Amino acid sequence: MEFSLGLDFGTSAARAILLNIQTGEMMASGSSTYEGGNNGIFTDAQQPLLARQSPTAYMNALERATKIAMAQFTEKGLDLTSIVGIGVDATGSTPIPVKQNLQPLEALPEFKENLNAYAWLWKDHTAVEEALAITQKAAELRPEYLAKCGGTYSSEWFWSKIWHCLNADPTVFGAADSWLEQSDFIPATLSGIADVSQVKRNICAAGHKAMYADAWDGLPDKEFLGALDPKLADLRDRLYNRAYAFEEIMGYLSAEWAERLDLPQGIPIAVGALDAHVGAIGAGVGQGKFVKIIGTSTCDIMAFPMEQAPKDFYGVAGIVEGSVLPGHIGIEAGQAAVGDLLNWWVQQVLGKDSGYHAVLTEQASALKAGESGLLALDWNNGNRNILGDQQLSGLILGQTLATKDYEIYRTLIEATAFGALKIIKLVEAQGVEINEVIATGGIGHKNELFMQLYADILGCTLKLVDNPETVAVGAAIMGAVAAKKGGEGFESIEKVLDRLSVAASKSYEPNKGSHQVYQKLFCLYSTLHDAFGYDQEANLYVVMKELTQLKIASNKN
Repeated sequence: MEFSLGLDFGTSAARAILLNIQTGEMMASGSSTYEGGNNGIFTDAQQPLLARQSPTAYMNALERATKIAMAQFTEKGLDLTSIVGIGVDATGSTPIPVKQNLQPLEALPEFKENLNAYAWLWKDHTAVEEALAITQKAAELRPEYLAKCGGTYSSEWFWSKIWHCLNADPTVFGAADSWLEQSDFIPATLSGIADVSQVKRNICAAGHKAMYADAWDGLPDKEFLGALDPKLADLRDRLYNRAYAFEEIMGYLSAEWAERLDLPQGIPIAVGALDAHVGAIGAGVGQGKFVKIIGTSTCDIMAFPMEQAPKDFYGVAGIVEGSVLPGHIGIEAGQAAVGDLLNWWVQQVLGKDSGYHAVLTEQASALKAGESGLLALDWNNGNRNILGDQQLSGLILGQTLATKDYEIYRTLIEATAFGALKIIKLVEAQGVEINEVIATGGIGHKNELFMQLYADILGCTLKLVDNPETVAVGAAIMGAVAAKKGGEGFESIEKVLDRLSVAASKSYEPNKGSHQVYQKLFCLYSTLHDAFGYDQEANLYVVMKELTQLKIASNKN
């Protein structure tokens, strides 16, 4: 028997699993949350869009989670030398300012209290103004850049955040020799790489978040970056010229980390990838399969063989060669707040603990479609896709003095499902055929109402993977594929996924009567979506944007 170690870094915790790469059986697992901040996230009351994390906390959580998994593994009498590969996924875009030797600035005494020197978490939206400027300049000078990222550059992404760091804290920007995505930093650190120029950057983060494409020789050119700020053009020389897919080996487990993780030295470590794409791998993504990774946010992933890939189109978060599967084009879309939206309502507004989700779910389950008279827009963290606009904000319509908390809870779930349906309709409008919709992520396993509402609103069968650790399984598959490259090798990637990916044996069927009501509600949702989102002739178009600008101005003062 041979095994692969999958390491999954989510928004609030690290997970480690050991996968039998002959059978796909998960043999051991462990998890650990990140220390510091609020659930591992550092915020600032004066900067409500700020969300940072500690790179040191990532590695500490990795050590704890892996040791838990290793203890389970050895208790079963399994041999550590049978672990043949390691795969790593992480959130993104989550760039980290580092020194030449990969040391994060956050680890230096002079920057310990400076959140700008920490990891800039994917859901940090402090770079809204920079994202708008990048989109405008690309439309003027390099429209081909926008064609690969859905037409709009996001404040969630690499260049926006780094440019905002330059504008907000030149000292941190100047102290950073380079910037590493979390999904590059972790496998490179485990490999003992001590020179940032030797790190193999992953095509997932490069292509979907940093405007990387082989068509223009990698990252955006220095002329374009210089048009934004000359210091960004200078930084390009300290970044990278090539990005790699996960079948490539980043390095081999170093002596230091072998000792810290109770593992043999020298295990091959795959080039990293983004957690959403890896979740799709774990769920068996392939042609015609639309995989929804539902968590704090939602990412929608599809993969097509190169010869059958669609042309570039607007409204998604990237169309990138090799970003999901080798030899395939990967398409990413998604929503910026799903689990986060429900947690906002339960914890921040109602002041309840996480157990109150179950109370609201039970009460909301007794409602019929349309019974509450409510409708919401799921934009509390901006709109990732289709509009790609972080200046947009949430909306709940139809409230009365009789409105109950569980009615709003159900309405927020419905809003996220309507947003999901908008994305599916966009993809299908490009001639893309969707044969299966597969859901993965913790919410689906915890909340049956959530899944049923999605099936009712999407109007199709919604499959749920059997194992909530699908992302970590995908990471283990990455480690196995990278380890086997060049040796006896694996069969085709499709056959690997058939054997090792998580099955989706449970499904939710739409209720015909509910779907008919939701079709009418979806039309109303679309009216709000368009009026607030992009219809500049509508009087409502400016409302959310002007509110956001007032908030930003107020925070500056």
